Order: sequence, then structure tokens, then C-alpha cells
Amino acid sequence: MNYQVKSRIWIEADDQILLGEGRVRLLKAIEEHGSLSKASKQLNISYKKAWRLIDAVNKAAKKPVTTSSVGGVGGGGASLTPYGRDLVNAFETLNKNCWKFLDQQLSQTNF
Repeated sequence: MNYQVKSRIWIEADDQILLGEGRVRLLKAIEEHGSLSKASKQLNISYKKAWRLIDAVNKAAKKPVTTSSVGGVGGGGASLTPYGRDLVNAFETLNKNCWKFLDQQLSQTNF
């Protein structure tokens, strides 16, 4: 048999969720599409929910994670700040390292 440990991590700041898998997926979709609206459609979540998640991330973080521009002729947009990109990269590294550690621990058991 092939056993695997499954785990989800998230990062909290003062008891508020800063980042988790869902929020990171949303941030990456914003980066890809340059729009919160397009990112929410890609992830099949409402714009209102996406906006609340991003607002919560920005409030929990030390610095702004996203920037936005108001619509006009070409429409508005959203993007990650350099700090936001750093947070996404750090979360992904932590997550991968966590899985590696758990796999190592499992390999040392008698399942």
C-alpha cells in the first residue's frame, strides 16, 4: 500500500487568516488576469467573496498585497504588489517544505 499524509496549512496574523491555499490561488489569478473580477470568474467564486478575501489579506498583512485601479475607458484592474508576490512565493515554499517533512515522517513509521 502507498500511504500519504494530507495537510493544509495557513498563516495567521493576530488570529486572523492571512494566507491559505484558497487566498493564494486568488492572488495568483489576480496576477495572471490583472483583474479581481476575472480572477473570481476563473475560480468560480463571487466577486463579493473574492473582494472580501482580498480585503482581509490586505488588512492582515504588514503592507498592501494588491493594488487596484478604478475603471475607465479600458476598465479597472488589480495586481499584486512586490510584497504580495513575495508572500505568495513564501507561502508556496512553506507548503512544499511542509509536505516534504510530512512525507519524511511517514516514511519513518510502521504503516
